[in-house]
Order: sequence, then C-alpha cells, then structure tokens
Amino acid sequence: MEKDQNKRGSYLSIILLILSGELIFMLPYVLARIFRPTFLDVFNLTNLELGSLFSIYGIVALLSYVYGGIISDRYQPKNLIAISLFFTSFGGLVMATYPSYIILQILYGYWGFTTIFLFWGAMIKATRVWGGTENQGKAFGFLDGGRGLVAASFGSIGVLIFSVFLTSDIKTATLVERKESFRNVIIFSSAVVFITGILVYYLMDSNNSKQQNESTKKISFNNIKEVLKIRSVWLIMLIIISAYMGYKVTDIYSLYASDVMMFDQLESANIGSLQLYLRPLVCFLISIIALKSNHIDFIITGFVVMLIGSSLFSSGLIQVNMNVIFYFSLIIVATGTYAIRALYFSIMQEGKIPLIYTGTAVGIISVIGYTPDIFATPAFGYLLDRYPGIYGHQIVFFILAMFSVLGLMSSIMFKRLKNSII
Repeated sequence: MEKDQNKRGSYLSIILLILSGELIFMLPYVLARIFRPTFLDVFNLTNLELGSLFSIYGIVALLSYVYGGIISDRYQPKNLIAISLFFTSFGGLVMATYPSYIILQILYGYWGFTTIFLFWGAMIKATRVWGGTENQGKAFGFLDGGRGLVAASFGSIGVLIFSVFLTSDIKTATLVERKESFRNVIIFSSAVVFITGILVYYLMDSNNSKQQNESTKKISFNNIKEVLKIRSVWLIMLIIISAYMGYKVTDIYSLYASDVMMFDQLESANIGSLQLYLRPLVCFLISIIALKSNHIDFIITGFVVMLIGSSLFSSGLIQVNMNVIFYFSLIIVATGTYAIRALYFSIMQEGKIPLIYTGTAVGIISVIGYTPDIFATPAFGYLLDRYPGIYGHQIVFFILAMFSVLGLMSSIMFKRLKNSII
C-alpha cells in the first residue's frame, strides 16, 4: 500500500490539487467570466479595458512561467501552492473596494505573479507525479474535470449569493445595489481561496523520495537548453495555444447571451455558470475512456469538434429567439475545448519528456501556450466594442476557427512524431 501511495499519491492530495487549481483563478478570471455584463458595469469598464487587464495579467504571467517552473523542480509543491493561494486571496480584499482602473491594472499584474510564479509548475508537476507512468490521462482528466466542477459549483454559489443580496429585481436594481451585492461575491471568493491554502499546507502529501531530492539539486537554468531540444515540447506549445484560445472564448459566452440572445444579466450569468458544468462532464468522461497510449487521438477529435462549433457561431446563424441552436453550438465548442484541456499536459509522457524536467518544460511550454492571456482578451474586447452585436462575435469565433485548424495540424504532427519514437 505504501508503494502504491508513493506511485500515485493519495486521493486527498488530488482533491486539494483540484480545489487549489481552480480557486486560485476565481478572483482574476472566473468571476469576470460568469458575471461579465455585471462585472463591466460595477467596475465601469469597457470590453477593451477588461481585456487590457487580462493582458497585463498575461504579461506578468509570461515572465513568471519559466522561472516558476524551475523553482517547482526544486521545492515541495504543497508549500509553493499554499503560499500562492494566500497571496492571491489578499488581492480580493483590494478588489472588493472597487478601486480605480489604475489600481485594477496593478492588481491584475500582482495576480499574474501570485497565481503563476510559485503555483503553476508546482501544480502540474504534482499531478504528473500523482498519475505515475500508467495513469497520466486519469490524473490530468481528474485535475481539469475536477477544476471544472469546482468552477461550476462555486460559480453557481456566486450567482446565488449575488441574487440573495440583491434587494430588488435585477432588471430594476440600481448600480449601487448591484455593486453591494457583487462585493459579497468577491469577499466570499477571497475567503474560500485563503481557507484552501490552509488545507493544502497542512493536508497535502509531501514528495520526499530520495530520487526526487537528488534530481532537484541538479536542476538549473542549463536545463532550459535540454528541454528546448525536445521536439514534442514545441508541438505541445502549439496545441496548448490553440486550445487555450477556445478557453478564452468561454469568457464571452455570457456576453453573447446578453448582446445577441437578449438575456438579462442574471440569465447571462447563469449561462456563464451552467456552461462550466460541461467541463467536468467532458473531462471525467475523457479520463475514463482515453487509453493511456491514445491521448493524442482524443485531442485531434477535440480540435475537429471545436472547429465545427466555432464555424457555427462565426456563420452568424445563431441569433435571438434561436435558443436551442445557441445552446447546442455552445455545447459543441465547449466540449471540444474541454476535451483537449483534459489531456494536453498528459501527452508529456507520450512526448518522452523526462519527469525531472517537468517543471522546466511546463514553464517553457506555457510561455507560448498561454500567450492568449496577453493578446486574445484585448483583441476580443476591441472587436466586441468596435463591432457591437452579432458581427463582433462572428469575428471572434472566426479567429477561433483558424486556431482550431492550427491545433489540428499540430496534433497530427505530434502523433506522427510519437509513432516515430515508439
């Protein structure tokens, strides 16, 4: 039993990884995704300004990925994750004051550091260690599916808190009333993030194996050169950047419901929350049915599905009073996106990336893979402000269709590379 625990880790540890893996992004990302119309109103932001906040976050995160990845190869993941959660939660207290746009810019830069530098590489490495050599699909499927369930659950709780503290009907509520109600959502989110940090610090397993301790002493910046020589690293970069574009588009689902489908703000928030439930459903299903040596085939299928869904939206066919088609197309895009997300780090095993380089490889891959944090959100914001209504959304989904093609081509190349090195 002890040997099995060393190989896969405890289920309590994966549960804590799941909780921390999503809750740390609750304040900078999830609230804006679920409550986008409300978020824009209470902070008096345009879509472009909100996109610029995400861009600032992305720039700081970009600088944090590589160095943070190297650190995660040297220190205990549980300590790095706990510290990240604590510092991230403090930012929520600032957010709850409804600061000026300049302060928001500083805050999002701060979050770009606290959510990535000590956290990201540590989370991915801890998950890879938990899965061992035989259960990478299971480990990362559980991680992203669980993160999706956490996001959906806390999103629903957030919507409930928002509606409970709203003293009048959403359609007649004043800006002051909406700000006061949304403040309660922010404070609740901050408290949950902080408490999760405590749980991680005291309850998550430590990795004290002799092999790990010896290998981490050898990690240095020279390992970046070694990782860059691995061909699969470059293809995983392209796969992730393409899939992450699909994930960034989930930020505007609630806005599409409001701008095009003419839903009110509470109904739009429910769209933002309910679509998140697709993530755990898809990821858990993928983790069950995906064979350990067949992950790349599921990623290829995911890009095909994402291409079909984004093409439906970009066609302009989905308009007001076409709710059934709207829900169907949303499900198509989200299913393809989440299926890919469930597996794109699991193929590190198939790409023959050594375990001791995991943190460094994750950092390097993430530098390119998550650049949509920098350019996608301001670009989408500009397009949606410049072309209000359905046309702006069509352009956004056309861009997603192009990235779906890029991801599909990269996945096919990865499969050929994998077959050549088996």
